Amino acid sequence: MMSRFAEIAAKIRTFRDERDWARFHNPKDMAIAISLESGELLEHFLWKDSTEVEARIRSHRSEITDEIADIAIYLTELADNLGIDLFDAMEEKLGKNALKYPVSLARGSAKKYTEL
Repeated sequence: MMSRFAEIAAKIRTFRDERDWARFHNPKDMAIAISLESGELLEHFLWKDSTEVEARIRSHRSEITDEIADIAIYLTELADNLGIDLFDAMEEKLGKNALKYPVSLARGSAKKYTEL
């Protein structure tokens, strides 16, 4: 049985391939697309205080969800195109972050690891 992630990655590949878009989805352009979609997500929160952000989330939930999905789709495809297991990469990065941000130094702090 295929995992839910493998299923969505296959759907993304099928969607792309049915449209003959693989030739446009090189690593550079995929990274740019992720950045652009991240910018579209950020637009929902720009110049808003925490109360306005909460209101925006309630009033524009569908649009915010779409932007998050766009980012996830492009990221999933980029990882797939590069032969990177996204979940393995996240597990490895969490391990690295645990070393950079030990609980004893990082708990309750927003400082970068170089400042702890």
